Amino acid sequence: MKLLPSSLFGRLVLVLLLGLLFAQILSTIILFKDRHWQIAKLQEKHLTLHMIEIIRTLDSLPKSKRDELLLILNTLHLQVSWQAKPSSDCVPGNYNPNLEYIVAYLNFKIGKRDLCMVEEEIYPTSNLLSILGLEIRLHQPFYANIQLQDGSWVTFEHTHPIQEDIATPWRLILSLVVLLSVVLSLSLLAVHWVTRPLAFLTEAAEHLGRNIHHKPLSENCPIELRLAIRAFNLMQIRLTRHFEERTRIMIAISHDLKTPITRLRLRLEQIEDNQPYIKDLEEMQTMIDGTLDFMRGLDSTEKVQPLDILALLESLQADYEEMGISLQIKTDYIPPPYPADPQALKRCLVNLIENAHKYAQQVTISLKKQNKQLYIIIADRGQGIPDIALETVFEPFFRLEKSRNRKTGGTGLGLSIARNIARSHGGDVILRNRVKGGLEAIVSLPCQ
Repeated sequence: MKLLPSSLFGRLVLVLLLGLLFAQILSTIILFKDRHWQIAKLQEKHLTLHMIEIIRTLDSLPKSKRDELLLILNTLHLQVSWQAKPSSDCVPGNYNPNLEYIVAYLNFKIGKRDLCMVEEEIYPTSNLLSILGLEIRLHQPFYANIQLQDGSWVTFEHTHPIQEDIATPWRLILSLVVLLSVVLSLSLLAVHWVTRPLAFLTEAAEHLGRNIHHKPLSENCPIELRLAIRAFNLMQIRLTRHFEERTRIMIAISHDLKTPITRLRLRLEQIEDNQPYIKDLEEMQTMIDGTLDFMRGLDSTEKVQPLDILALLESLQADYEEMGISLQIKTDYIPPPYPADPQALKRCLVNLIENAHKYAQQVTISLKKQNKQLYIIIADRGQGIPDIALETVFEPFFRLEKSRNRKTGGTGLGLSIARNIARSHGGDVILRNRVKGGLEAIVSLPCQ
């Protein structure tokens, strides 16, 4: 889903945040509901006790003094009056089940008497606060007739429902905010603690592509991640051993081949018309040297250090000008020192420059930065190459020039070595035909 964060850290934080919010909302509703229920019961009991005190007071007073007392007893929520007979719309003995607690408590305190209680009006309860339990009501407004000891009747009219809408004390709100903040902070710390080794593992995988001899990862982490890191470190050890063994084998083969090649050359010198055979031996020697160069390009162990790329290009320009080779640098961008293997990166650029100069007299180098990438563009004005071969030419020993002349076609390893060096720095090399003719070799290197 596009709404989900792309990182594991973001997704865990989102799940924890939603879970904590849901848990806090649910616990708050339960807390409010219980608190409101307790308040409702207290209010209901207080109202009933108030009615009992009024009935007892009226029973103890003569009828002539009751009206004066009622003026004092009337409140905003409870209107009291008395008359000789009950109201016509109130049938003694009739009461709503919702008022059963008041009726039972009255009978317990003042004895069983004739009375009736009816609810006057039904208030809607489908609002959000009522559904969530954040609103309390004592009950609906009611109308009550209760007989006094002298046979007269007292009337109670509860005109307003006693209710409270989220009347939360600030101390409760503050405690909930503090609780949520502490739990959320600890949860974020735990998620970061769990996902941090994954970030290290990702960074190590990226460094492994650049330097096979990178320092192994620490296994100081939870057991699940420890197993993954241990497997990664073991893979790095095996790859290192594989590359070292392959290099030793190639060096041994090269060394062993030099002796028979030298013997063959000495023997061929005693034969007339030996030039074709000597050319074959020279070709074999060139291929062996090229293979060793290719292996060294894959297994560079030189120390990475800050490199002034523009200064490197200017030194190459001066070197080629001494040899009578034209090399122009056209750029307005001056890159900062770049962490690289100086000799390896120089070799990458030299291979591309020499490859361009084989097919064109004018070679131009430009620099630019775009989308956190440093681009070194080596352009020539030659004939270019077919689009279908733009990727194939990077394969080892592949040559567009099909002759056996190594001076015109080379060994077919220059571009492969250049790409391997660029990729060991986290970048790449691609070829692109120019619109106005010629070819561009683009070296891309990651930068901040």
